[in-house]
Amino acid sequence: MGCCTGRCTLIFLCTLQLLAALERQVFDFLGYQWAPILANFLHIIIVILGLFGTIQYRPRYIVVYAIWTAIWVTWNIFIICFYLEVGGLSKDSELLTFNISRHQSWWSENGPGCVRKEASMSGIKGLDSHSYISVIGCALEYRYIEVMHSSFQILIALVGFVYACYVVSVFTEEEDSFDFIGGFDPFPLYHVNEKPTNLLFKQTYLLISPAGFSGMEGMNK
Repeated sequence: MGCCTGRCTLIFLCTLQLLAALERQVFDFLGYQWAPILANFLHIIIVILGLFGTIQYRPRYIVVYAIWTAIWVTWNIFIICFYLEVGGLSKDSELLTFNISRHQSWWSENGPGCVRKEASMSGIKGLDSHSYISVIGCALEYRYIEVMHSSFQILIALVGFVYACYVVSVFTEEEDSFDFIGGFDPFPLYHVNEKPTNLLFKQTYLLISPAGFSGMEGMNK
C-alpha cells in the first residue's frame, strides 16, 4: 500500500493523537486531575497498539483501537459537559480528582493572560506564608480551554475511527485474495504438476548420464 493510502493516513492520525494525548497528560498531571490522568494513560496505550497494528498489518489491533475511539469520544463528551456544567455537573466539584483534593485544572491559574493575586495569611508570621486569593485578567476561561482540548480529541478520534474501519476492510480483502504459491488453497496447483515435473527431471537425468549418452550413440550407429 502506498503512502497516499488510508493506512498512511491512519498512521499520521495515530501519531497526532499520541502527541495530543501526551500534551494533555502533562497539564493534567500539573493540575492533579487523577481521572483524566488514568484515562489519558489508557488512551496512549491503545493508540500505540493501533499504530503498531497499522504498521505491522494487524487488523485485530486496529479493531481494538476503533472500539476504543468510540469510548474515547464518549469520555471527552463527558469532560465537555463537566466544564460547561451540563446536566447538573459542576466544574468546581472534586469529581475529576476522586475527591482526594480540591485541585482544579492547571489552566485555571495559568491560562493566557491570567494574573494571580496573593496576600499574606492572617495570624501566621513568616515571610513566605501566602494564601492564594484570586485570578484576574484571563483572556480565556480555563473551562473553555478544556472544552477546546476535548473537542480536538473528539475530532481526531472520529476521523481515526473512520480510517480504522477502512484500513481493516482493506487488510481483510487483501488476506482473502492472498494466494502466494497456493498459500491459502488446500490443494495448491504445484501439487497437481508434481508428478509430470518429476518425470521431466528423470528424463533429463537419463539423457545427460553416461548410460544415456551410450544409448544415443547406439541409436546413431
